[in-house]
Amino acid sequence: MFFKDKKVLVIGGTGTIGTSLVKQILKEEPSVIRIFSRDEYKQFNLQNEIGQKNNLRFLIGDVRNYERVLSAMSDIDYVFHTAAMKHVPSCEYNPYEAVLTNIIGTNNVIKAAIAQNVKKVVFTSSDKAISPTNNYGATKLTAERLMISAEYSKGKAKTVFSSVRFGNVMGSRGSVIPLFKKQILNKKKVTVTNLSMSRFMMTLTQATELTIKALKESKGGETFVLKMPVILLKDLLSVIIEETCKEYQLNCEEIEVQEIGLRPGEKMYEELMTLDESTFALELPGMFLIPSNFGKANSYQNASKAPQGTYSSESQESISKEEVRQLLKSEGLI
Repeated sequence: MFFKDKKVLVIGGTGTIGTSLVKQILKEEPSVIRIFSRDEYKQFNLQNEIGQKNNLRFLIGDVRNYERVLSAMSDIDYVFHTAAMKHVPSCEYNPYEAVLTNIIGTNNVIKAAIAQNVKKVVFTSSDKAISPTNNYGATKLTAERLMISAEYSKGKAKTVFSSVRFGNVMGSRGSVIPLFKKQILNKKKVTVTNLSMSRFMMTLTQATELTIKALKESKGGETFVLKMPVILLKDLLSVIIEETCKEYQLNCEEIEVQEIGLRPGEKMYEELMTLDESTFALELPGMFLIPSNFGKANSYQNASKAPQGTYSSESQESISKEEVRQLLKSEGLI
């Protein structure tokens, strides 16, 4: 067991990915998991959900505060950095706040990890960091670059830095799935940006397991790109309407669907890897690996050269409507 008797810090540990990481790592009997976040109410809820554990510590703090991050990282082996401002419109209307959390906060994590001799740090990024059209994506791209350059500029420090990049996580906070269900039940009317939109989507279980795998595989400066299915928004909405109406004995034909157009900074499709990145990327089971631009190339077990091309939700074949249904059912989302 990789984490047995190890000390782990999960920054943003009360978010969707953070909470799932905590639950998964707990199974491996770590010496301690420190859950770092700024929301005491979410920490209270998570304490009640998980129950009393001797190896859990709940730390209130903000990733923007270097001194607090430094203190939280004392004597820690592994760090998962999942804290971020993630809501696209919020980041558009409050751009500097997004910079403070997503960029300055990530830089604080890097500095603290080096100062505290942490073994490995993995940063969770987003498909929106590729060819960004919004401030959220731009801040995530900069944070990725900070992680890559940290590997180059860390001097004699032994800390290994890497990033993992994925798309939408089904059922996460801010996910459209609970929103659509609520609109169907309350208004019998669903507002959707554009039915032709496509997105990379994966289950929370997949995102958690592959993030942990990325930490284990990392050798320094890589960006791991998780392979994930492409879902058409029209298929997702259709399944949610059908299943919600079936559960609550409603008539599907009475549900009105209104297209309202893209919000500021939104794209019709998302990308996980650029054409340029694909020219030197490697392929591993379940993920692609983009090596660091700095330093020597590392060898990775079971790695082969990745196919060249833009890895986007527009160019990848989408899964069928029935596969969408099974995916949602497997996660208990419908």
